[in-house]
Amino acid sequence: MKPKITIIGGGTGLPVLLRGLKKYPVEISAIVTVADDGGSSGRIRHEMDIPAPGDIRNVLAALSDVEPLLEKMFQHRFETGDELSGHSLGNLIIAALTSITGDFVHAVKELSKVLNVRGKVLPSANQSVVLHAEMEDGSIVSGESKIPFSGKKIKRVFLTPEVIKPLPETLEAIHEADLIVIGPGSLYTSILPNLMVPGLGEAVCNARAKKVYVCNLMTQAGETLHYTASDHVAAIHEHMGSACIDTILVNDEEVPEPIRERYREELAQPVVYDVKRLMGLGLEVVSGNILTYKGGVIRHDTDKVAEILYDILKKQQLYSRFGAQ
Repeated sequence: MKPKITIIGGGTGLPVLLRGLKKYPVEISAIVTVADDGGSSGRIRHEMDIPAPGDIRNVLAALSDVEPLLEKMFQHRFETGDELSGHSLGNLIIAALTSITGDFVHAVKELSKVLNVRGKVLPSANQSVVLHAEMEDGSIVSGESKIPFSGKKIKRVFLTPEVIKPLPETLEAIHEADLIVIGPGSLYTSILPNLMVPGLGEAVCNARAKKVYVCNLMTQAGETLHYTASDHVAAIHEHMGSACIDTILVNDEEVPEPIRERYREELAQPVVYDVKRLMGLGLEVVSGNILTYKGGVIRHDTDKVAEILYDILKKQQLYSRFGAQ
């Protein structure tokens, strides 16, 4: 039986990681945020009152095993026409299948078959949810797309409505996982919106599997300005109410100055790898050269990160098998 990895995240980071992991002999369950309210996803969710499809679409594409042209078509974004402009074809297909089947989760399952997806793609909730941020000055900013542009420091995030039910399949994927991976992705708008779904975060904290946090490579203005690696972990622990992360994967390669200079314009800088504080939090720290540059943009190296995570998984399985003897 293949070992099971459950990965929690969203945004651009999660698909990058999944493209590497799907090459390994593992069963993948990807739990994906549905709190996006900007662009094509925002227009569709407001018009149809369904969960945001954009992050789900990107994960489906990353785990798909189809001809490149079909994936390119699925990811195609229209640039002309008043009604279609800005919409991704994949978002429209997910919306259409939701209308046909009457259920967002069912639509994702059916589309997974069409795209020959390697693994399970599970939305963190089967309803439209709104992400809110309470700022340090006590003000509230509502809407995932608005939070990074508030110009204020985030104290905490939370979801509405008050009653949000996690999917039974999602809780099962967490409970049965041999390894749980959190991230990479925007801390407050991609990672925490999943963990704040009632019952989901608690399930992660209570799961028997080792929990690995893949730390972001760069800080993000409006979310994690000046955050160190331990600041990211501390924010997750504060929202969860417990120290649920066991291991953190961080980058230890220097970012070239020309790339740093480009990111300074976005008020972003490399996340400081503060090993002493991380170890003080009781974390196992795994570091490596895990970044890559494409077109001047920093991303996690999908193959290197996948290799490290698979190695952690195999070591954990050996420990579970022989460690207690």
